[in-house]
Amino acid sequence: MAIKVGVVGYGTIGKRVADAIAKQDDMSLVGIVARGYDWRYAMAVRRGYSLYAAESARMEEFEEYGIAVKGSFEDLIQESDVIVDCSPKKVGASHKPFYEKYGKKAVFEGGEKHELTGVSFNSSRNFEESWGKQFTRVVSCNTTGIARTVGALHEKLGVKKARVVLIRRHTDPWESHKKGVINTVVPVLKVPSHHAEDSKTVVKDLDINTIAFSTPHNMMHINAAFLEMKSNVEKKDVLSVLEEENRVVFVSGKDKVEALNSVFALARDLDRSRGDLYEVPVWEESISVNGNEVSLIWATPNEANVIPENIDAIRAITQSLPKHKSIEKTDNSLGILKKLY
Repeated sequence: MAIKVGVVGYGTIGKRVADAIAKQDDMSLVGIVARGYDWRYAMAVRRGYSLYAAESARMEEFEEYGIAVKGSFEDLIQESDVIVDCSPKKVGASHKPFYEKYGKKAVFEGGEKHELTGVSFNSSRNFEESWGKQFTRVVSCNTTGIARTVGALHEKLGVKKARVVLIRRHTDPWESHKKGVINTVVPVLKVPSHHAEDSKTVVKDLDINTIAFSTPHNMMHINAAFLEMKSNVEKKDVLSVLEEENRVVFVSGKDKVEALNSVFALARDLDRSRGDLYEVPVWEESISVNGNEVSLIWATPNEANVIPENIDAIRAITQSLPKHKSIEKTDNSLGILKKLY
């Protein structure tokens, strides 16, 4: 029988998770929790998704706009096997007692603390750790990018030390009118940034330090890594590991993929919904090897790269499919590629 999944939160991640669930032949989308009427929920109804009100008082508000609400937040929980909680950070944590009350499994997002679930999730690095758990947490978009790139190199070749610089978009496009930075760069003064400890939740023995900056753009993040390997390696070895890694692709400046806007345009030309890029693109010519030193640069598509991880996390906690079968099924359903062009 299909796994019945409810989605709480319908922002940048929630709407994409809902769409991805709807594409799985072993899952059914029960509905989404709506906090209050706006255009996003009108679009959800157009997609055929059932709405559940976060608060009973909100039901009348939706009815005023001619939108039927099927039930309450707790109704959605009871009707679902699994909840994917895509609420803003800290809000998801406040929902955990409800999932415990009804004995339901839940997947949380990277905005929540690792301690909330005691286990964090990346499909390739530690799928089995979430097997059968009641709760898991998909790590953030940047941590997912680190896990796929640095994590793969560590697993296959051995990384002694990883030092990663993260240049981050300050806000998502749909919220650019609310917050942002203009004509400046804002350093995250806590070093290492939270991404270092977050990476260790899925790549357990990785020695990593991270420095992050927020910049005035809203396309996606860009990361640069400087790695000291445990032994000398050759560039062909690094290329081979990344070529084999799920959800990592190569792009190249010689093909005029020269900057984040190039990646952004390329993603839209794939004709996916919203121009989503699930893969992490690594610039091939950025890979430099000198003995046991490796450097590389990749883009982190923050709106979409964690979406396939959420689907795999559902299968892990429900013990419905093992790692490799789940990854293959998810990638096929979402049209994930090994070559973008």
